[in-house]
Amino acid sequence: MTALLESLRQIADLGGPVVLLLIAVSVVTLATMLYKAWQFAVAGVGRHTALSQAVEAWDAGDRAGARAALNQSKSYLAPVIDMAFACDTGDMPRLTAEAETRFAKLESGFRLLDSVAQLAPLLGLFGTVLGMIEAFRSLQEAGAQVDPSLLAGGIWVALLTTAVGLVVAMPTALVLSWFEGRMDRERVTAERAIATVLRPRGTATGNAEDAAPAATPLRV
Repeated sequence: MTALLESLRQIADLGGPVVLLLIAVSVVTLATMLYKAWQFAVAGVGRHTALSQAVEAWDAGDRAGARAALNQSKSYLAPVIDMAFACDTGDMPRLTAEAETRFAKLESGFRLLDSVAQLAPLLGLFGTVLGMIEAFRSLQEAGAQVDPSLLAGGIWVALLTTAVGLVVAMPTALVLSWFEGRMDRERVTAERAIATVLRPRGTATGNAEDAAPAATPLRV
C-alpha cells in the first residue's frame, strides 16, 4: 500500500491533478467493464441454443417439443418467448417492449463508457494545456538565462496527460464497441424469434397454441 501511494504521489508530481483524475476514471471504467462482462455471462448473452431449438420446434408445429426446449433455456429472452407462445400477432409491440426492457438492463453503463471514451482525451488535452502554460511561465521567469532543458522538461511532462487520456480512452472505446455489437446481435435474435413464433410456417395467424401445423403453403 505504501508503494502504491508513493507511485501515485510521483505521478501527481509529474502530471498533476489531471492525471490523478484520469487514473480514478480508469478505475471506475475498469470496474464497469468487468461488471458488464459478468452481467452478460449471467444473462446468457449469445448463448441461445436451447431457445433457438424451441423456436424451430414451434415453427415446425411441435408445440410440446418447443416448450420442452424452452424449459431448458437459460437465456434471459426465454420469458419473452414463453410469453410469445401464448400471444397473437397483435401483441408484437408488447413483446418487443418486453425484450427492450431486458436490453435496457444489459445496456446500463454504456453511457458511462461512451462518456469516458469521449472525455478522457479532452481531459488529457486540458492537462497538457495547463502544463504548457506552466512551462512557458517558467521560461519567462528565467529571463535571459534560458535553459532549453527547462522548456523541454516542461513540455514532456505536459504531454504526459494527453498520453494518459488516450490510454484510458482507446481501450474503453474498443470494449464499448464490442458490447454494442453483442447487443445488436441480441436484438436481431430476439426480433427473429418473436416474428417466427407469432407467424410460424404454414399458418395464417400463428396465434393459437393448439393449432395443428397446416400443410397449405402461405399465399403470396
